[in-house]
Amino acid sequence: MRLRDLLSALGRVRPRRVLRGARGLFKGPEELNLTEGSIGWPLFYLSLPIVVTNLLQTAYNLADTFWLGQYSTRALAAISFAFPMVFLLISAGIGLTVAGSVLVAQHTGAGEPLKAEYAASQTVAFAAIVSVLLGAAGYVLVDDVLRLLGASPEILPLAARYMQVVSLGLFALFGFLVFISLMRGYGDTVTPMLVMLGTVVLNIVIDPLLIFGVWLFPELGVTGAAIATVFSRGLAMVVGLAIMFDGRRGIAINLPDMRPDFGYLRTLVRVGGPASVEVTGRAVSVNLLLIIVATFANPVVAAFGVGIRVFSVIFLPAIAVGRGVETLTGQNLGAGNPDRAARTNDFAAVTMFAVLSAAAVLVWFTAPGIVSVFTDDPEVIPVGAEFLRTVAPTFGFLGVVRAYSGGFRGAGRTLTAAAIAIFTQGLVRLPVAWFGAQRFGTQGFFAAFVVSNVIGAAIALVWFRRGTWRDADLTDDPTVPAVEDHPDAGD
Repeated sequence: MRLRDLLSALGRVRPRRVLRGARGLFKGPEELNLTEGSIGWPLFYLSLPIVVTNLLQTAYNLADTFWLGQYSTRALAAISFAFPMVFLLISAGIGLTVAGSVLVAQHTGAGEPLKAEYAASQTVAFAAIVSVLLGAAGYVLVDDVLRLLGASPEILPLAARYMQVVSLGLFALFGFLVFISLMRGYGDTVTPMLVMLGTVVLNIVIDPLLIFGVWLFPELGVTGAAIATVFSRGLAMVVGLAIMFDGRRGIAINLPDMRPDFGYLRTLVRVGGPASVEVTGRAVSVNLLLIIVATFANPVVAAFGVGIRVFSVIFLPAIAVGRGVETLTGQNLGAGNPDRAARTNDFAAVTMFAVLSAAAVLVWFTAPGIVSVFTDDPEVIPVGAEFLRTVAPTFGFLGVVRAYSGGFRGAGRTLTAAAIAIFTQGLVRLPVAWFGAQRFGTQGFFAAFVVSNVIGAAIALVWFRRGTWRDADLTDDPTVPAVEDHPDAGD
């Protein structure tokens, strides 16, 4: 098509018609019935915005990976060490967001909006405290942690500068995650998606300006990438808090309810503590894998970093559906519908196995091209392609793990989800990776992902079939103020 024909076709596009069509793909909580009727369409409409939101979230890291890959291989290797440490800091407090989401979901399903608001408000308050403490610890310990992970002397200063900026802005990064989780527990996954859309565009625009020093901006390299990410996430957090304080869309938070209630903190820790252990276990596993991969040359380290970033995109549907299952399970258990919750989990597991297996075929045939998007280093591309092709056949199994783990979390059985994650990644993946690297080199190291994915799926399926998750009920918690004692009860 010639340029003139293309411009003519674009001129005939009606913006309002396009927006109406786009809105038709998404539904808000007022349009969804999560406790009755079919399972597939509510799960689809709940998960689709999460896929988009997570894709936009991942775009932050992908933008850093892409632009720093163009900047230098050393910079790309530096963020291969920095990203897992960021994940580690956030995961240490992520249990609060999971607890808030589960409590909001179950209280919403039980028809207890005031208790849901109290849960959300307390989650925001304690999340703010925890993120500040974790950020301070990360800033002080960054050099020691990176040395422990095996960062080489030429890589460590770059990774440290990135992490220092992120540690100072951890409150901003963590704050928006809290907003996403609380709105998801209520059943609104559209609003966080829309907020994220604007801020990720901002990050993609300012990233190269600060990395390369374009126009009035200084050349800051990896530090510039960190500043761009923190600034964009901070803006998203401010908008998210404004929406929740307003309360007209999704869950509401109230300033009086944000006074720290250490009695209620016990509930948040009881529900969210294992979730923090689960996600922290995943983060520790990735960081310990870095110790092993650091024994190889820098091109292998860079290829591993690219592979992990690519996985973060490929697994977006499974992560999103797992979060959707979490909300559906929580609301259905709150409404007294455990059989519907079980059908939701099985449907999600089968669907994700099929979808990710299809994606694996595509990745197998296009692996070198995928890696070359992030780097043109001829030493990195073949190693990254080998990594993707080795793990691809087990993508579907990871989908099964994510689906059932979401169900366990939605039922309040966060300890079960944590046990599966820690066993498969800490007691299976790490030993196999270490032994494989020593005996078979990079191929043996990559095989650890295959083994752990298959074993994890088998454990999750067997454990779910036991049915112990059905007994969870978080809606009758004595630490939650009674509705008649709630400061807004008279409104």
